[in-house]
Amino acid sequence: MAKSLYDTLEVSESATEAEIKKAYRKLARQYHPDVNKDKGAEDKFKEINSAYEILSDKTKKAQYDAQGDSMFGGQNFHDFSRSHAGGNADLDEILRSMFSGGGGFSGFGGSSFGGGGFAQQQPNLDIETSVTIPFNVSILGGSHSVSVNGERFDIKIPAGVNSGEKMRVKGKGHAQGGRAGDLFLKINVAANPEYIRDGDDLIKTFDVPLYAALFGEKVTIQTLEKEIKLKIPQNTKNGQRFRVKEMGAMNRKTKERGNLYLEANIVLPKVEDLDEKLVELMQEKLPKE
Repeated sequence: MAKSLYDTLEVSESATEAEIKKAYRKLARQYHPDVNKDKGAEDKFKEINSAYEILSDKTKKAQYDAQGDSMFGGQNFHDFSRSHAGGNADLDEILRSMFSGGGGFSGFGGSSFGGGGFAQQQPNLDIETSVTIPFNVSILGGSHSVSVNGERFDIKIPAGVNSGEKMRVKGKGHAQGGRAGDLFLKINVAANPEYIRDGDDLIKTFDVPLYAALFGEKVTIQTLEKEIKLKIPQNTKNGQRFRVKEMGAMNRKTKERGNLYLEANIVLPKVEDLDEKLVELMQEKLPKE
């Protein structure tokens, strides 16, 4: 049975949850539209996110493992996603429908046994689904556009939201007989090639010219919020970290922000770009051990 979702994330069918997450983060960084300007990178990025959304959800993964690519009409996932990329259809909504039996995770009522007979239930009008938001929106908060039930609208994302958290949007579920259910969204946060989130803290690697590392100098760094100046001391080592207070993620319980840790990546110049006399002096004076 073909299972091309695993091929999309470049992992085996026996991959663990941690291996799937690691592969997703690597590919998301590689194909992120802000980094990769190649034609087709954005579609590939969306394809990777959709594959991860399925394989990172235990219920969806079990359903896919049981049915494989037959869920995509026998096509592999790459061809299936490409066939919908240029049309008016919303691929995310199609996948949500597939993996929820066609009507969202919450089904429509029906009847139940009780009191020795049949008791009619009110239909469940709520919808439960998931949405992938950009990394910067998860940290800073903001609005994000979603498409559910054939309707596109903006939702407000609170600062500091984590993957796996759920949000309730009132009145955006199914409508019937003058009643409207609610929409329950499971949040997935897209990877960012420049940042790692560690609890409420953020870690970012930044380039440091050799001159600044040796003799000290101020360098300019673009953060998620703004451009900052960081004073680099003399004899800065590769991998050395600098803390910028309260520029991490918001803790939604304490309402306090974590810190941003900037990790130095010392950029060595090419020898052929250096002045010949300097090279000779360095060869003569620099210790070899």
